Amino acid sequence: MRVLILSASYGSGHAEAARSLAAAFAARGAEPVVIDHFHDLVHPAFASASRALYYWLLRRAPALWALGYSIGDRLGPESPLALGMTRVGTTRLALLLDRMRPDAVVTVHATPAAAMAALAAAGRRVPPHTTAVTDFVAHSQWMPRPVDRYCVAAEEVRNEFVARCIPPERVVVTGVPVRPGFSRSLESAAARRALGLAPERPTVVAMAGSQGALGRLSDVVQALLALERPLQAVVVAGRDERLRDRLTGLAAGSALRVVGYVDDVPTLLAAADLLVTKAGGMTLAEATAAGVPLVLYGSLAGQERGNERFASRAGIALVARSRGELRRLLDRVLGDPDTLDRMQGSIRRLGRPDAAQRVVDLVLEQITIRGDS
Repeated sequence: MRVLILSASYGSGHAEAARSLAAAFAARGAEPVVIDHFHDLVHPAFASASRALYYWLLRRAPALWALGYSIGDRLGPESPLALGMTRVGTTRLALLLDRMRPDAVVTVHATPAAAMAALAAAGRRVPPHTTAVTDFVAHSQWMPRPVDRYCVAAEEVRNEFVARCIPPERVVVTGVPVRPGFSRSLESAAARRALGLAPERPTVVAMAGSQGALGRLSDVVQALLALERPLQAVVVAGRDERLRDRLTGLAAGSALRVVGYVDDVPTLLAAADLLVTKAGGMTLAEATAAGVPLVLYGSLAGQERGNERFASRAGIALVARSRGELRRLLDRVLGDPDTLDRMQGSIRRLGRPDAAQRVVDLVLEQITIRGDS
């Protein structure tokens, strides 16, 4: 069986979901093929330029990005006012399907999901198509039609999809696909020893995705340094070396360790009593899979603010809007085991470390049903 996985290189979440699904398909004996929709099916220059514009908007004009995100939700993927942007790459996608003849297609980004749906709506015969939604919000760009199966993060998200007239039988709560390491159980003391941390000391992990500069980690470091209670912290600067150097200077002489990009996120989160981060979809999925309560700070406009609202309402996260508020929240939560226990109880309801396997099971079931028919 060959499965085509369509992703996009905007942020690290979509690519990580694609890799997690590919590993899960391979473990079941299928042949996964991961394609970057914008780079491979539109044009490398388009992928680079649009990604640069996306990051520029997030850094320099977040209000403009938030407006575009809101308008996109109102328009939907089939709107003529989208000027065809939700269908870019459709022609090459059709050629790829003809050449590759996959048994199924899984999309982990809204644009390739819309392109697949457009081909189906035009009457073209396409393989079974599942879209795995990588955020904790129901945005209409994730709801192109027809799609055989929508895999979503939580029951609340499913309810919103159904409320927007997606057939209930097509929306399944699987969780967001996370890397296989989250399926193993690791005690916090063992994880801390593996990372060279004190096993019994309260531990905070801070991160802001693979592009650390998109977060506000300097504020987080200063808030942690201002706390008078004993703790240890690991601050993940991602792939930004200049940010890592700056944070290392701020944390010099303290119990804060600054690191760059981290591959073994499951062990890192297993070591944490608390995660301080912005509300990226993959970060929330990994935190819930690891059972780590969150303090959210520096979330970006658009989907991350939506994720933030979901997390706070679900009781798995507290939200800070300023450095001073962040320091006060950290001090209160780290000094209140009952609050951490309540948050962990809510996280246990949402955590789905086997999400990738659930999606794979559904896709393989679709392939079998179509083959039998």
